[in-house]
Amino acid sequence: MVCPKRASLDPPLGSKFRFCGDLDCPDWVLAEISLLSKMTSVKMKLLVVQVIDSIIGGNIDYNKVFKLTSDAKYELSDVKASIAAISFIISSSSKYAVDGESLSNELQQLGLPKEHAGALCRAYADSLDKLQTLFKAQSLRLPTLKDSQWRVDYLLSSSELETIAEPSVTLNLTLETAVPKQTKKKPAELNADGEAVASQEAEQAQTVTSNVAFEISSDKFRLLFSELKHAHDVLSAV
Repeated sequence: MVCPKRASLDPPLGSKFRFCGDLDCPDWVLAEISLLSKMTSVKMKLLVVQVIDSIIGGNIDYNKVFKLTSDAKYELSDVKASIAAISFIISSSSKYAVDGESLSNELQQLGLPKEHAGALCRAYADSLDKLQTLFKAQSLRLPTLKDSQWRVDYLLSSSELETIAEPSVTLNLTLETAVPKQTKKKPAELNADGEAVASQEAEQAQTVTSNVAFEISSDKFRLLFSELKHAHDVLSAV
């Protein structure tokens, strides 16, 4: 059997990778490259498909995973490490919108054989749209203004105070944050015999409402009002 050719496990000093957000590749991921190389490229693609399905919302079929990794003589810890590394590579690449060809080149720089990198990236490219849709739904969403109330406090006179403070404005904002509906699952666990323990899934959807109240001086309120009015005029002109 001829082993596939692969590059050195040590990337050039100072190398940055797009799938890592233009940062160094984490050491733990780099350490798993040689482990992934023990599989055939065909079986690796099937393993990647299993991992992608779990990211999108399904479950990993561990019985199938053990069959795929049996030839490489993976132990239980090896299986978990491989799944974690592939999950990181796929998730991070999708979040940073890395195309399949670029990802393949970067994985080869890390020492993954060309055939294996190509197999991983083909499965990645086939599911890229679904992955990006998922991560977009899970991304940061800014709250919207549902309601606002205001109050002006001004003391006209007082026998207890020598100096009357300037007017102040109290604003009470009601903010609403929509949490997208998604499947929240409990990852399947492996027991000591390497058997998968069934996971549970539950769909959750909710809208979170919060109140923000603050007090500002009349001068600061006038400045804030002027800035908001200017922003409103700009938006109206668009």
